[in-house]
Amino acid sequence: MAKQTSFCPVLGFLVIGFLCFICLPAEAALKKYQFDVQVANVSRLCHAKPIVTVNGRFPGPTIYAREGDRVQINVTNYAQYNLSIHWHGLKQYRNGWADGPAYITQCPIQTGNSHVYDFNITGQRGTLWWHAHILWLRATVYGAIVIMPQQGTPFPFPQPDREEVLVLGEWWNADVEEVEKQGNALGIPPNMSDAHTINGKPGPLFPCSEKHTFAMEVEKGKTYLLRIVNAALNDELFFALANHTFTVVEIDAVYTKPFSTEAILIAPGQTTNVLVRANQVPGRYFMAARAFMDAPISVDNKTATAIFQYKGIPQTLLPKLPTLPEQNDTNFALTYNSKLRSLNTPKYPANVPLNVDRHLLLTVGLGINPCPTCLNGTRFTASLNNITFSMPQTALLQAHYFNIKGVYTPDFPDKPPTPFNFTGAPLTANLRTNLGTRLSKIAFNSTVEIVIQDTNLLSVESHPFHLHGYNFFVVGTGVGNFDPKKDPAKYNLVDPVERNTVGVPTGGWTAIRFRADNPGVWFFHCHLELHTGWGLKTAFLVENGPGSDHNILPPPKDLPRC
Repeated sequence: MAKQTSFCPVLGFLVIGFLCFICLPAEAALKKYQFDVQVANVSRLCHAKPIVTVNGRFPGPTIYAREGDRVQINVTNYAQYNLSIHWHGLKQYRNGWADGPAYITQCPIQTGNSHVYDFNITGQRGTLWWHAHILWLRATVYGAIVIMPQQGTPFPFPQPDREEVLVLGEWWNADVEEVEKQGNALGIPPNMSDAHTINGKPGPLFPCSEKHTFAMEVEKGKTYLLRIVNAALNDELFFALANHTFTVVEIDAVYTKPFSTEAILIAPGQTTNVLVRANQVPGRYFMAARAFMDAPISVDNKTATAIFQYKGIPQTLLPKLPTLPEQNDTNFALTYNSKLRSLNTPKYPANVPLNVDRHLLLTVGLGINPCPTCLNGTRFTASLNNITFSMPQTALLQAHYFNIKGVYTPDFPDKPPTPFNFTGAPLTANLRTNLGTRLSKIAFNSTVEIVIQDTNLLSVESHPFHLHGYNFFVVGTGVGNFDPKKDPAKYNLVDPVERNTVGVPTGGWTAIRFRADNPGVWFFHCHLELHTGWGLKTAFLVENGPGSDHNILPPPKDLPRC
């Protein structure tokens, strides 16, 4: 008996110790990447040209990590352009130094220099992406970020048999930077792209593109998770797969209530994860992407394709094309976006701010300013609350952190200076805007509501807006003018979709809410590169909170200087 009594506690301790061991979360890993920004010759659409790439690849490499990991990416710039890289959708808590937009949080990495982006992935899992954040270099400098859940944490949807990353983009036969320069010199929109692409390839509907077609092989009966990124510069896109149905399960690295759809709508900057089951007659089926534009504005309306190919089917079989929504299908766009809802479970709650400390109304406008050297003596501009943002020559976060005077003013207005019928008849007079580097100062931990209102200055248009450093809840949206007395009563404050980039509908408005608990200087801009370049942007200066653990972290030693 003595041996038994002495053995049982030992066995008990061993069992308890083993259980504790297997219950402990896996230790966070350090993931290191080397990004060599270099020029490589690439051929598409019968045109060969040098483009800026990362590690010679187009698109660039996918970053893989887990929730809780630390990531270090050493970027070495061998290209002729100074550049920076933004890790789109990563919150970078207190660590705006790693966010990446040039002249906002850092100065660009100069040719021949290196910089290490060092950040933690905290409380996020899913699909995000990275891209150059200066000039139009993100036309070719981009790639996906795949964040897996912590070890032992399953997806809140059926486990797929395999995953595939699909990055949608654009291709210009000409040098993209020269296209942008020419447009700026003439004061008009630059030439639109010559093709859309899927994983850098336009597909066989374009000339010289048989070998430039992405294909994924699938097996009958299996389920696939498609991680879809819209890296296009200027086009919102419809995406569909012939004869198959998507189940949307995540957007912008936030799980959603699953719903089925024949196609998705995805704006520049957004990501969408869908499940698709290979349950059709084995064959070859086209995945296709084409632009959505419901305003009288020209876009690249050509269709990019990739192939969803069942195993064992000969490549000589012609794939079937999906039926995509019409280019101007406003009803599909509004209906699709209305179906997006946060999962809102105990494990993945939707912590929507119910009380608002700060209300902002931001009007989106196009404008025409004098330009004696331009084609028509004028230049197109864009503005928020009639302010065309002027990019500084010193990074705003550095100016704030080191108290450098004269770089910006913290007086961006909370509402437009002159109210008018925002979405009424097109307004073509008095379109001049004010130029300035004006920021909106936000108190730490305050709750903020921003209503983004499209206007009919020159033309209405859909605008995808991206907020750096935060996710936000899309609590309301509508067509026409926002009514502050009636529309808030219709808000969804229970399970609104949570994301980092939201489309403002053509001739309409969108209301978003977030808690300002991440100190720093955070860029807020239209993710149509054309409009960003015209000045459709601003930044929020979120003040430090109480205690050092709510303050901006010190900058890295190798932070690029201007």
